[in-house]
Amino acid sequence: MAKVLACIDGSIYSQSVCDLAGWATARLNQTVELLHVLGRREVSTIPVDISGTLVAYSQDILAELAAMDEQRASLSQRRGRILLEEGKARIAEAGAVTVETHLYNGDLVETVGEFESDTSVIVIGKRGEAADFAKLHLGSNLERVARATKKPVLVAARAFRPIQRFLIAFDGGPSVTKAVDMIAAGQLLRGLEGHLLMAGNPDDEAKNRLTAAEAKLRDAGWNITARILPGEPEAVIAAEVERTPIDLLVMGAYGHSRIRNLIIGSTTTAMVRSCLIPVLMMR
Repeated sequence: MAKVLACIDGSIYSQSVCDLAGWATARLNQTVELLHVLGRREVSTIPVDISGTLVAYSQDILAELAAMDEQRASLSQRRGRILLEEGKARIAEAGAVTVETHLYNGDLVETVGEFESDTSVIVIGKRGEAADFAKLHLGSNLERVARATKKPVLVAARAFRPIQRFLIAFDGGPSVTKAVDMIAAGQLLRGLEGHLLMAGNPDDEAKNRLTAAEAKLRDAGWNITARILPGEPEAVIAAEVERTPIDLLVMGAYGHSRIRNLIIGSTTTAMVRSCLIPVLMMR
């Protein structure tokens, strides 16, 4: 059975991740796998010996460092279990019947890969504990997970609000076309008000793809509005999100156009990282 995989790290985004995961699982009627991964930096303070310099450390110092590592690892484990129990309770409040918790040591991307085969959507915060909030940097784990997985990634904003309207940033490319197919065939956004937006000055082929996408969603039962607006995609999309207002932005995660060049393209990255709503990314 497919499951929703929610990744929390103890940052201020963790609550929003749990709320968004609860929302997703209630709509999909699936189990939630709640995951917290302890990175290697959280369990080791003993310096790596790359030049033979450890011989300069006394045995007392090495023993003290080892004791610190043991204590730090124990505290990280205890903190992780508390985070998972609090997250489980929060997701259950949203109506999830089953929430399974997992505490792992290692690398987040590798661990997510172990869960990926039966995962329907991955929920992760836009930024983590180490993110530079002043500069609105995207979290490195978000970027790494988005690059590595083939599953949809649901990116939580800083605070969750009920989702009633979604906007698909449409450029006719394969990633966003896949997103339209997924939405049309799935239950995640069923019954919500939908908007298709193409920005710039598209050619006839792109316009035809937009018309086809609108028809597919309408045939699947969606109340959908399709528009083409002039201007730079990131500026047009940001303005539309605020004007409507939109509660969820759907985008293709990778590609060569300016809309789909998420993470890699600086202008689009600026739009996504400053967006105050969740983002559903599809490769």
